[in-house]
Amino acid sequence: MAGSTETFEVTRYYEGKSVKGPHDLIGEEPLLIRIDGQPYATIMRTPGEETFHAAGFCLAEGIVDDMNDFSTMGFCKDMDANVVEIRLNPERHKKVEDILEKKNLISLSSCGICGREMIKERLGLLSTLSGMIRIDIDHAVRQVERLHSKQQLYNSTRGSHAAMILDSAFNPLSISEDVGRHNSLDKAIGRLFMTGKLNEACICVLSSRISYEMVIKANRAKVPVILSASRPTTLAVRLASELGMTLACTARESELIIFSGEERIEG
Repeated sequence: MAGSTETFEVTRYYEGKSVKGPHDLIGEEPLLIRIDGQPYATIMRTPGEETFHAAGFCLAEGIVDDMNDFSTMGFCKDMDANVVEIRLNPERHKKVEDILEKKNLISLSSCGICGREMIKERLGLLSTLSGMIRIDIDHAVRQVERLHSKQQLYNSTRGSHAAMILDSAFNPLSISEDVGRHNSLDKAIGRLFMTGKLNEACICVLSSRISYEMVIKANRAKVPVILSASRPTTLAVRLASELGMTLACTARESELIIFSGEERIEG
């Protein structure tokens, strides 16, 4: 995992006493993604994993389906880590002109999506997932606990979200933290996308709530199972059910609440 923190002097009040001391906060800076010479999106994120972030973002947005859709990707000519330049293959650019012009930006929505037309358009980019991986309830609960233990930025700042991608044997393939929950998933998926290992991904574990946008990102990555420490939204459950995906979250100790795709969970 990559990320940045900065130490600030704070005052803590507790039981009528005040104590001054250092406290780490998570870094946040803008990332500009430029596609074929035009600004496409500016994302507030935690610095680090910029190319993975951009790749996962483009996959989620439907701008690319395959790594071959990229012609080039890298930092701008000034090597500014806050600017990623992407060139699409001409054939791909022509195919996604409508997306580039509309800039619906699934990845940037932090409060859900209210445009029904936008939802209908996005459904055309998604597919029903039929992978029949089986997960024991105890294993599922342990994966959420496992993610917590790996959240280095959260442990020092209490200000980050995390996403972890596992294969069918529960081996971690990728894990990322970021100030934004969408960003952490884009980074985790993008790493596997760029390294050719996305086809091994089976389970996504999140520290945050499961929103409609997170279901879209997992679906675009062909990951059928999402486990989380927090509840899903109504729209997320409806969409996951339509797409044959499993959504579940932990509750009390050793408790798992399954909202869709129960056939993949074994008691």
